Amino acid sequence: MKTKFLIVFFFISIFSFSQKWEETYDAAKSKVEESGGAILLVFAGSDWCAPCIKLDRLVFQSQEFEQFAEDNLILYKADFPRKKANSLDPKLTVTNKLLAEKFNPKGYFPLVVLLDSEEKVLGSFGYQRKSVEDYISHINSFLK
Repeated sequence: MKTKFLIVFFFISIFSFSQKWEETYDAAKSKVEESGGAILLVFAGSDWCAPCIKLDRLVFQSQEFEQFAEDNLILYKADFPRKKANSLDPKLTVTNKLLAEKFNPKGYFPLVVLLDSEEKVLGSFGYQRKSVEDYISHINSFLK
């Protein structure tokens, strides 16, 4: 009985502390147009880019960032997986390639781009060895 309770508690805690990454870029755009704020567009290679994986694990999955994002950002990850098992829906792949052409023409991974509701670039940056608090401060410097 205790084991079942712990398993259920584990999954509830995982889902209750995970921020909402929009499934499509159009959804992110619509949401930012409605509510204001900014889109945090992340170009990542989720199954091959070590700095992308570190940034996600150490920053984006932290409670501090999740709380900050919930109050200030609309999140979208333009993922470029290489393994066939992780391939995306073809429409999503096309969308991500178009976003890369527009906002990441040099192909940097990871690249975090902050956009306003009119898709104006407010700032961009890559992975750096910083604390979560430093990343949040850096993002805030673009939002003001």
